[in-house]
Amino acid sequence: MYCPARLAQTDTSALHALIAAHPLAMLVSSHDGLPDADHLPFELVTGGAHGILRAHVARANPVWRRAGQPVLAVFRGASGYVTPDRVEKAQNGGRVVPTWAYDVVHLHGTLRTIDDPAWLRTLVARQTDRHEAAQLDPWSVTDAPHAYTEALLKAIVGIEIVVERIEGKWKREPMRQDIAPQK
Repeated sequence: MYCPARLAQTDTSALHALIAAHPLAMLVSSHDGLPDADHLPFELVTGGAHGILRAHVARANPVWRRAGQPVLAVFRGASGYVTPDRVEKAQNGGRVVPTWAYDVVHLHGTLRTIDDPAWLRTLVARQTDRHEAAQLDPWSVTDAPHAYTEALLKAIVGIEIVVERIEGKWKREPMRQDIAPQK
């Protein structure tokens, strides 16, 4: 990711907070030499130097078969178009441009597969509890019939990524100094 030093976010707690607030990541891997992307809700847990990402995928999804492969998980926070400020435009002789503001975190690591029903049951219950917590009447995995839940657990596979490198970029306002003045 191109990231000028002034836009780099290096505060690990801020990076982890973005992931907690926006857990749906784009997981980029390689398939037959081409980039491939899956969109998965992850949880970030402590461990390793930068944390461990955990998720589950449908057994029919071939991404879990890429265990041992380096992957990239991209988490995006809020983003939006930023129009040039009219006052700034007047003050700078029109030398302003629109831009896009965004926060993004990239996590790099190696994909690992976990095909363990107990591990999956715990992961699914924990993720469900977390995301249901804000509901008026939270649903729980135990609300579904046990046989149904067990059948569904057989249809998924866990994935885990020990984060080897983490990068953050907070592009929150127009950086007009990037524009060389015209002569």
